[in-house]
Amino acid sequence: MIAIFRDFRPWLLLLIQRRRRFLVGAFLIWITQMAGLALLGLSGWFITASALTGIALTLGIAAHLDVYVPGGGIRFFALTRTVARYIERLYNHNTVLTLLADLRYRVFGYLTQLDDARLHGERASDWLSRLTADIDTLDNFYLRILVPPFVALLGIVTVSLFVAIWLPSVAVLMAGTLGLLWLVVTLFAATWGFSPSYQQVVDQQSLRHLVVDQVQAAAELMSYQSAQWHREIIAGHEQQAYINQRRLGRKAALINSLVSAVSGLMVVAVLWLASLAFTQQLVTAPIVVMAVLIALGVNEMFIALPASFMKLGASYAAVRRLNQLTSDSKPVHPTATLSEEAGLAIRTNHLSLHYAQTLQPALSNVDFHLPAGKRAVITGNSGAGKSSLASVLMGRLKATQGEVTIGGELPWQLSSESRAHHFAMLTQQVDLFDTSLAENLRVANPSASDAALWEVLGAVVLDGWVQQLPQGLATAVGEKGQQLSGGQARRLALARLMLRNPQVVFLDEPFAGVDAATAKHIAASLDQWLVNRTAIYFVHRANSLNLLPGVEYHWHLDAGKLSQCLLN
Repeated sequence: MIAIFRDFRPWLLLLIQRRRRFLVGAFLIWITQMAGLALLGLSGWFITASALTGIALTLGIAAHLDVYVPGGGIRFFALTRTVARYIERLYNHNTVLTLLADLRYRVFGYLTQLDDARLHGERASDWLSRLTADIDTLDNFYLRILVPPFVALLGIVTVSLFVAIWLPSVAVLMAGTLGLLWLVVTLFAATWGFSPSYQQVVDQQSLRHLVVDQVQAAAELMSYQSAQWHREIIAGHEQQAYINQRRLGRKAALINSLVSAVSGLMVVAVLWLASLAFTQQLVTAPIVVMAVLIALGVNEMFIALPASFMKLGASYAAVRRLNQLTSDSKPVHPTATLSEEAGLAIRTNHLSLHYAQTLQPALSNVDFHLPAGKRAVITGNSGAGKSSLASVLMGRLKATQGEVTIGGELPWQLSSESRAHHFAMLTQQVDLFDTSLAENLRVANPSASDAALWEVLGAVVLDGWVQQLPQGLATAVGEKGQQLSGGQARRLALARLMLRNPQVVFLDEPFAGVDAATAKHIAASLDQWLVNRTAIYFVHRANSLNLLPGVEYHWHLDAGKLSQCLLN
């Protein structure tokens, strides 16, 4: 139990920041429930009193009943219940949305603090689960596990004190029975349903992995005639998840049945004790009816609690996954700043990088110095370590040994805003959004004019193609740029990069996917744009060197080791 509380603690602290909203929301729920019970009890009292008064008058017995006060009370409680319910739903839904925003903001903040190695070490579906399913599950903890039992406990105290005014023995019975029920639907339900609800999250994660793999690898599975085999695996996991879900449902149904049975027995006991008090002339008949109806209505406070607490294990599973994310992301509070010089010098000193769970280092004792404003090219075959070196230089990865400085500062100690301002990188993976060409370009510079967009498109030989499109710059590129060819997507990403004004530029295979004539045009455009900027090209083949005017340094990477080469 202590370990569970320790895991929940950081997220409970987030709740404390919104404690006023949750207290107000709990108060509104309590008002709604108490107004409903008061309406039920007062209506029963009024109907019984009216019937008895009518019978007495029929028998010629003098009787008097003030119908205005109880009638006004019924109207008051009916309106209060309706208005309070509306305000409570509106207020608490707003609170939940605010809380979801807080949770997603925090989790996304942790994700941005992870380096490339950690991000690429997990499946995309895992990160999606953190931002969606896990947070939604944790939201269930706040919405259905914290507030309702607190309100139910407060309701038990309120009802017991109210009934004790006329029937102390009935109040003691109700307090004891309802208190026992409260323990059953909270602690017992949470303990009994912990394991299957925890497993439910594991099953959902496993199914999500399999379904995402099925979608992303559909072509490969069909090519190898393995699609049916993979679907059978998914079906097997679905069956296991269904069995576990049924087990959880049966347990919840048993607890609900127990609550209904105990509540029914409590109503019978309340009727019996109240009837004894009536025969002893301690209370009137309308009070007996009121007490019985309140005992019937109080069951409403417990209806939703068993199902909610049965899912505590699911909330805990989500919390553990989120806590693993927070432990992996080490917040850095950078204080380093870079000068606004035209270019910045780059220096590495015995730089090494070793990925987890790999035998060989990605980089080994890399040493080089690139003066400010100069250009270099680093060649190497696939897997030689070029992309890893670029990520270290950008500050996306932290070196295992040695260090790298740009402008005299460690890149990973710079804030993401500072790196975005001073550095720019064209990666092998092109990220395009499902929006227009213009909007994708303006990601780099939101204030860029249409003329600036056409200028950079001309630099990468895309202007003629865009002009032929019916919608021009407003043409949608599709999800992940699927409406573009690979070469067009890379050139669009390069054009987007050229809208910025960085001091240091890293270009990973800038001429991939284009013909020779287009590559020469792009090289000439880059030659002009890179004036006074520090730049490093990362290319596979040495024959690309004739496309790199202005390059003064050439290094070659082989199995993570860097060696200097002579320029032709």
